[in-house]
Amino acid sequence: MTPGTSPRSTSPGESVRSRNATRATMAQFFVNGATFATWGVLIPSVKERFALSDAVLSLAMLAVAGGALLTMGQSGKWIARVGSARALRQVGILYAATLLLIPLAPQFWMLVALLLVFGSAMAAFDVAMSVQAALVEGQRTRPIMSTLHAMFSIGGIAGSALGALPGLSPLAHAALVGAGTLAVALSIGPFALPDAVHDETTGASGADGRARRMVLVLGGIAFLALVCEGGMYDWAAVYMRDVAQSPAAWVSYSYAAFSTGMAAGRLTGDRIRARIGGLRTLAWSGVAGAAGIALAAAWPAPLATMAGLLLAGLGIANLMPIFFLAAARVPGMAAAESIAAVARFAYVGMLLGPVFIGGVAEHLGLRVSFVGVSLVMVVVALFGGKAVRRFI
Repeated sequence: MTPGTSPRSTSPGESVRSRNATRATMAQFFVNGATFATWGVLIPSVKERFALSDAVLSLAMLAVAGGALLTMGQSGKWIARVGSARALRQVGILYAATLLLIPLAPQFWMLVALLLVFGSAMAAFDVAMSVQAALVEGQRTRPIMSTLHAMFSIGGIAGSALGALPGLSPLAHAALVGAGTLAVALSIGPFALPDAVHDETTGASGADGRARRMVLVLGGIAFLALVCEGGMYDWAAVYMRDVAQSPAAWVSYSYAAFSTGMAAGRLTGDRIRARIGGLRTLAWSGVAGAAGIALAAAWPAPLATMAGLLLAGLGIANLMPIFFLAAARVPGMAAAESIAAVARFAYVGMLLGPVFIGGVAEHLGLRVSFVGVSLVMVVVALFGGKAVRRFI
């Protein structure tokens, strides 16, 4: 349950509304995952179409990150003003349209400009979707957040698997997924929950220095974790094609393997955490993530790479739920403020991770980049527990 909320006694009609809102929010997470996965699957074709080096390709990835980071603050203010349901409808149209246009960009500079807009739309969609997720969980007596995040991974599986269909062009792939995103965006209104009134009096000034330092530590660990997750999302397909030398039809399976691991981990995460505790879950998650990425780096064969990415997904899946739970319990700071601060660190890590990996790959090779990512996961496993110990 979202911190600061309590189970509500609802009438049968309100229960139906809650269930409808839950399904609608699941659809949002699903199409978001499918759209993001489609961009990941399109990356090799973009590299080939414009004959890009790894370093120049990383500039395209940086454009997505830049678009999100440059507009994130304003997006949050806009969503608070217009409401998450209206924001999802409007930005969902933009999100779908920019995905469709990626395979049509005739020149690289046009692609970069388009990806700036795509990244901005993605960030706004994420924020608005997360607002709805928090509202939905507040209406329920049992947690739902992990399942919602699992729907993002399941959407990623669907989006990447679609790209593996024989004869399906990158444009057709983008068009099909974009149509699904557009349909969800246009239909969300009647089922969305109304946003809670924003309390302008609860701001950064309410946090003391000690709380800020705690959030900074949590945010730093979350940043490292999401560097790994973002790197796997954006570079798995390129690694599968260029390093593992897999058949063309298998390229999309790499993304699907990682997303499958993420989905399975999130679907079982709450039960695992209840059984062995948050600290052990965090430690073993870091170990599994490090082992999976190391396997792909050490044995760059198609099947071994897919197995490594599956294990990496299982490990990475449950890191952020634990970090968010810890953030909500930081004393001296409102739960919403601390969660938002940690989320910003994580989001930056997810968007910039692929750029870091591309820069290393240009000079040392993609296998060395994967070794580096595995070592980052070791750091998360070793020090993540210290960051969350007092809160879990």
